[in-house]
Amino acid sequence: MQVYILPESKTRIDKWLWTVRIFKSRTIATDACKAGKVKINGSEIKPSASVSRLDKIEVRKNGFNFQFEVKELLKNRVPAPIAKECFQNNTPDSELEKYNDWFNGKKSSVLRARGTGRPTKKDRRSMDDFSDFDEFDEEEI
Repeated sequence: MQVYILPESKTRIDKWLWTVRIFKSRTIATDACKAGKVKINGSEIKPSASVSRLDKIEVRKNGFNFQFEVKELLKNRVPAPIAKECFQNNTPDSELEKYNDWFNGKKSSVLRARGTGRPTKKDRRSMDDFSDFDEFDEEEI
């Protein structure tokens, strides 16, 4: 097994956010830092800011506020099970519920074949009727 954990006490915040898989790419992590969507211990930072163990990280991503505590610093990007052990998710339950509702809602949208264009009014009504199939009013009984 390879050793991923850094012996140093600090690393760049954009690199750490990427290595623990909070962002898909380092460029996205850097852009988030530049836009002021990442805070260390309550203060806005630049992508080159150093992060160390036990720092509190706040990330605004997709309109949701996530809070993390740094447990370990990593040398390079690691598999997801190892990455989960390197931070503690301190995000409030209410924020996680909002995120999960949003994420699950994305999956349930109607998929259409590529190139079919925008649905007509008739198509939309039939999709609505189909999606509301199990719902009924008391008056219809």
